[in-house]
Amino acid sequence: MTTSTTTELTIGGMTCASCAARVEKKLNRIDGVTATVNYATEKARVEHPPDIGVDELIATVERTGYTAEEPPPPEPAPTAGAGAGSGDGSGSGDADTRDPELAALRQRLTVSALLSAPVVLLAMVPALQFDDWQWLSLTLAAPVVVWGGLPFHRAAWTNLRHGAATMDTLVSIGTLAAFGWSLWALFLGDAGEPGMRHGFDLTVDHSTGSSAIYLEVAAGVITFILLGRCLEARAKRKAGAALRALMELGAKDVAVLRDGTEVRVPVTELRTGDLFVVRPGEKIATDGTVAEGSSAVDASLLTGESLPLDVTEGDTVTGGCVNVSGRLVVRATRVGADTRLARMARLVEDAQNGKAEVQRLADRISAVFVPVVLLIALGTLVTWLLVTDDPTAAFTAAVAVLIIACPCALGLATPTALLVGTGRGAQLGILIKGPEVLESTRRIDTIVLDKTGTVTTGRMSLTDLHVYEDAGTDEDTLLRLAGALEDASEHPVARAVAAGAAERLGPLPTPKSFENVPGLGVRGSVDGRLVLVGRAALLTAEGVEVPERTGPGAVHVAWDGIARGTLTVADTVKDTSAEAVTRLRALGLRPVLLTGDHRAAAEAVAAEVGIDEVIAEVLPEEKAGVVRRLQEEGRTVAMVGDGVNDAAALATADLGLAMGTGTDAAIEAGDLTLVRGDLRVAADAIRLSRRTLATIKGNLGWAFGYNVAALPLAAAGLLNPMIAGLAMAFSSVFVVSNSLRLRRFM
Repeated sequence: MTTSTTTELTIGGMTCASCAARVEKKLNRIDGVTATVNYATEKARVEHPPDIGVDELIATVERTGYTAEEPPPPEPAPTAGAGAGSGDGSGSGDADTRDPELAALRQRLTVSALLSAPVVLLAMVPALQFDDWQWLSLTLAAPVVVWGGLPFHRAAWTNLRHGAATMDTLVSIGTLAAFGWSLWALFLGDAGEPGMRHGFDLTVDHSTGSSAIYLEVAAGVITFILLGRCLEARAKRKAGAALRALMELGAKDVAVLRDGTEVRVPVTELRTGDLFVVRPGEKIATDGTVAEGSSAVDASLLTGESLPLDVTEGDTVTGGCVNVSGRLVVRATRVGADTRLARMARLVEDAQNGKAEVQRLADRISAVFVPVVLLIALGTLVTWLLVTDDPTAAFTAAVAVLIIACPCALGLATPTALLVGTGRGAQLGILIKGPEVLESTRRIDTIVLDKTGTVTTGRMSLTDLHVYEDAGTDEDTLLRLAGALEDASEHPVARAVAAGAAERLGPLPTPKSFENVPGLGVRGSVDGRLVLVGRAALLTAEGVEVPERTGPGAVHVAWDGIARGTLTVADTVKDTSAEAVTRLRALGLRPVLLTGDHRAAAEAVAAEVGIDEVIAEVLPEEKAGVVRRLQEEGRTVAMVGDGVNDAAALATADLGLAMGTGTDAAIEAGDLTLVRGDLRVAADAIRLSRRTLATIKGNLGWAFGYNVAALPLAAAGLLNPMIAGLAMAFSSVFVVSNSLRLRRFM
């Protein structure tokens, strides 16, 4: 067997989807390598044999004309975090400081806009033109074309040396052609004469070639595209804000107990088993178990749950959450990359780096789109020359084709929606493993819900008590004696009885004797009475006649040789489960309750939450078989579960939703992870996935429709090149803005 290694690279120099397609194609040509390149995140995820080193992968990317490097480790924040920061970082005044690339882009845009504005105004408003205005336009436009458009020209030249063409090729050829024509007309034609006037038309200009200048096209298009790039960069920064917030949640240092003394050390020095102190207002440094103290913990930025969770000794806590009230001493159980926070961030990043099937189609189109556009532009030029014998009109139409066809929107359609959708999911406590999951949510028609820990709390509690007729006792006495004896046992049923008795009656008496009867119950002496608590078989074995038999969960109580009554213990339904089932039905899903419990108990839970279909008394290893049987009936099945025994069923289902409060095995098997144990999040997860997929399809529909509609218009001479540049920039901004609407998903 051969093993593969996964390496992530940061790719530099990409300017459109066709760039990403080229890098991906080159990497995939290496034997044994499978690569996915994401234009929006500017990252490549490469699976390769161990004998192929990272240096070889980087060299391959560089030979393609781009830069590549392994992402640097995250830099620690300058201060230790007490409380949780927002982590947004978008739109703030110091955004440029944190992002030098965005700062340089904004500087280039600002200078180009200031120089281009007079050029565009003079060209579009003939009344503003004066003698020799064209020479002022040349003076102002030249720096924009040369310096402002330098990134496009440099990238086009690099691609040309590698025998490729991208969006930059279209922009560079179009703007240089417009500028070159203007230079010829000014110095060798009639356009440089004093008193020359120039009209402006939204369509192709049919004026004589020697007096036509296109300086406003050259300068305006570059400015518009720089504006689009700048807005894209800021939007992508906003889209990735949720992931940055997630990765910045962790504490930076921690007070570790060494021989009873607090020593503050960097969180990287924390080890499994260490005891550390968390004071009110501080972040919990890593996953652990409370060893001392009690408090309320705010996990809102991690789970989306606004209500603080009360914790005490023995409870588990998650790194990144904020201690609200009391002092806690926590024993570390997971550190570093094994913590829940780190795994959540890794899941979100993996999902954002992936590609849905619809995006792969877009990438394949983008890879051939630019060469096709170059041929269309050449064909437009030749056709106009043959039909009209008007070089000015032919040139204008060809340049408009080059500029309008830039496939920026096509490349941004899917990744920006994924960035925002998965980031918003992380804020709400929903982790989407990959973009292919989005496709699955659209087809789901049946959702199978594991009962214990998913629909119910997974904790037993006392729900009812019944005193037999002629038993010679009352409810309080029955509960007090049974609760006192069960208080000495560690069995979950016994703990539920004892807790219920203490809650109703207060302090319980202490048994003078106690004996556990394995598998049956307990016996002992309380207040001078020989008390039996347990199954009917325990009472029968002691010669006590049981007058009534009840269903599962019944605990029988007897003393002094007489059966006195029964207590009913059951796994309680979560307060939100009924509402969750209603929401799932509203999404067109058919809920099914799946459990290994007795049918009577399962049907009682199902009736309480509004589920009609129940599959009960199923062994753990049979759950996956139940899912397969439903699939064979023609259903597309989602499965929600939280235990080890649910892992196989989660993996078998068309869509697996793992409760984040459950076991690692279940979480690894699921396609979606619901960080908090609220079944309503399952409905939210499916809604968010469907909304994200709909946004992706809407973006692609716009991008495809835009190019399909705009190219014929440009070729027919119905678009001025400068208007084409503005429209092209707008299409990219529209796609990104449409994706950003997912940030408001609730």
